[in-house]
Amino acid sequence: MSEPPTHLHRAKSHDVLEAARSWLDQDGRIALATVIGTWGSAPVGIGGQLVIGADGRFEGSVSGGCVEGEVIAEAEEILTNGKPKTLEFGVADETAWQVGLPCGGQIKVFVERLEKAEGLPLVTRALDARINRRGLIVRTRLADGRHELFGRDDKVADASIQARFDSGESELTQTPDGEVFVHAMVPPARVLIIGATHIGQVLAQLVKIAGYEVTVIDPRTAFAAEARFPDIRLDTEWPQDAIPRIGLDPYTAVVALAHVGHIDDEALKLAMRSQCFYVGALGSRRNHAKRTQRLSEAGFSDEEIKRIHSPIGINVGAQSPPEIAISIMAEVILALRGPKVYKPADAPRT
Repeated sequence: MSEPPTHLHRAKSHDVLEAARSWLDQDGRIALATVIGTWGSAPVGIGGQLVIGADGRFEGSVSGGCVEGEVIAEAEEILTNGKPKTLEFGVADETAWQVGLPCGGQIKVFVERLEKAEGLPLVTRALDARINRRGLIVRTRLADGRHELFGRDDKVADASIQARFDSGESELTQTPDGEVFVHAMVPPARVLIIGATHIGQVLAQLVKIAGYEVTVIDPRTAFAAEARFPDIRLDTEWPQDAIPRIGLDPYTAVVALAHVGHIDDEALKLAMRSQCFYVGALGSRRNHAKRTQRLSEAGFSDEEIKRIHSPIGINVGAQSPPEIAISIMAEVILALRGPKVYKPADAPRT
């Protein structure tokens, strides 16, 4: 193994895919390292990536810094010979102590060379899927680096691939062809909060803490004020104008908190007939019955109206605005991720 380059220069864009596309276009090849397995204390999750250019530039991370030098050194060799390689770092590996993983964390990293002819279309499609919030599943056979790409609407994708678009989970699996890494490259979840209320103030911060995107929509500018929502994206148009411009997709949740019929209803009308993964509305059972009647009279079916979670939030006995916001956030996460499936501690590590 060669020594890591003495002078390493990070990309200016701080975006792995953008850097990969730029360097492929300029130099015709890159090395791409992807985290395909983690156990214990690992600072970068499965799917985390590091791209290394032909001139030693790099962008991204596979471990938060502790094994990057080793991975980059291996990438130099792979850039030359083109043979993909799987690297493992952990407490069972003496190298792990040298590179800083002595705390019980273990990671498995797949490093491959991408040539311009195949790599540029792959990276470009991944960028397009991210920009358009559609998602992309990349299935890679580790033995030879062969890729299969699946879009959300592809008819050839099987049920297991389609499930990845909903869960967003990437996984290393064992197949008759050897180990295969299924990489779910889906956009971050997004929550549109309708109504800049007290509950909305807390919920917006919780959404941000969870790592999701958030926009608060309320035409009442006295409510939707920057002083009340620091560092939160605000939109002061009416929901029927703002939402079509923003767009609704399978990774978007709509939470109606205005508690004003002509504001909440317009957002719900758009959400019910979209692919968004969650629709919720604040209100008592009595208020929701009135809402149901209004929406029914507006031409919405019982099935469409049943999409609305109301009373909103998981029933934890919440009373105060912060408690209600927490219960809503929990219900949004549940709708996005599904119930947690626990695996036995002695389950095989793939």
